[in-house]
This record gives sequence, structure tokens and C-alpha cells, in this order.
Amino acid sequence: MIKGKKYSISKPRLFSDRFFHELSSPKIILFMTNEEKPLVNQDYLLQKFPGKGGWTYAEIPEILQDKRAPFGWVKVKGSIDGYQFKNYRLMPMGNGNLFLPVKAEIRKKIHKREGDVIRVILYPDCTPAEIPEELLICLKDEPGALDNFNRLKPGEQKDYIDWIYSAKKDDTKVDRLARTIDKVLKGEKLYEMRKKP
Repeated sequence: MIKGKKYSISKPRLFSDRFFHELSSPKIILFMTNEEKPLVNQDYLLQKFPGKGGWTYAEIPEILQDKRAPFGWVKVKGSIDGYQFKNYRLMPMGNGNLFLPVKAEIRKKIHKREGDVIRVILYPDCTPAEIPEELLICLKDEPGALDNFNRLKPGEQKDYIDWIYSAKKDDTKVDRLARTIDKVLKGEKLYEMRKKP
């Protein structure tokens, strides 16, 4: 932005020659081409939590938990070995650090497994949450549930969606869907649900 100058578009010709001259100054070009800086851009070791069905993951100690988000999640987008993704969550490990789950589908596409090194590039993901089809069907099935869900702030809706779809097992996901409908009908937010036994 050029300090002290204002531009209005009132004529059919949208941009004046002077505008393009000022736009081509080095400062303006630097400002306009400056891309968002990644949270991380480095190599990580793929690890696996012990036990049957344990997550395969990369520990990301450089990114701190979000104290305002449920469970300290941090929503990110980016790439793993060039595989692009969005609407992903870094999850707490229990030691204060976050980890990036690397699903089997992604590991298959990048040809990596536990013990391999992956290149991870992460950016904050601030895109609004989309309501998954199965959640939408469940909300429409209960009178008043969809209206109540739509009254929640976008961040509160996202909390529910993230919580439901972070479940590894289908049984857990179904249980969380049912609990979500119940709490949404009562007008409760996710953090209120977690406070109660």
C-alpha cells in the first residue's frame, strides 16, 4: 500500500498509467509477491505409536498448542513429500508437543512408512469448516438440530467437526456423531461437553 494515496475506481478505465508506474516500484512488487511464511518447512522422522492401530505420525515440536482450540489442536494445511492437504489437525502427544498424523492413504501415495524421513511444509489453515455430508444428514434428521448448529459460531462448528472426524475407528466416529447431535440440541458447545463427566 502506498502511504497517503487513495485510489477510486470511478471511470471505465480501471487503472491509470500512474498506478502501474507506482505498482512497478520494487517496494510494491516485494509486498505483492511476498508469500505466506510456513510454520515449518523441514524433514521429520515418521514414527508409530505402539500397539495395534497406533497412529503413524511426525512429531512437530516447533508448533505450540492452541490454548483456545479443543485439546490444543492446531489446524494446518500444506504438504507431506509434495502431497497436498488442507483442513488437517496437529494433535497433542501428551508431552506438550503436537504431532501430525500421516494416514495410510497418504503413506501409500508418498511411498513412505515408519522409520522413513518425510519433508513437511505446514501453513495455518483458516478456511471455514465445511459440514460433512453424513453430519448434515444427522443434523437434518433431528428437528431443530440443524438450526441450532447453524447458530453456532464458525469456530464452534469447526470444533465439533474436528472432534468427530479425528476419530480413528468408525464406532468412535458414530458415537461422537450421536453425542454431537445430543449436545447441539441442548445448545451446548464442544468445550461445555468436555467439562462434564
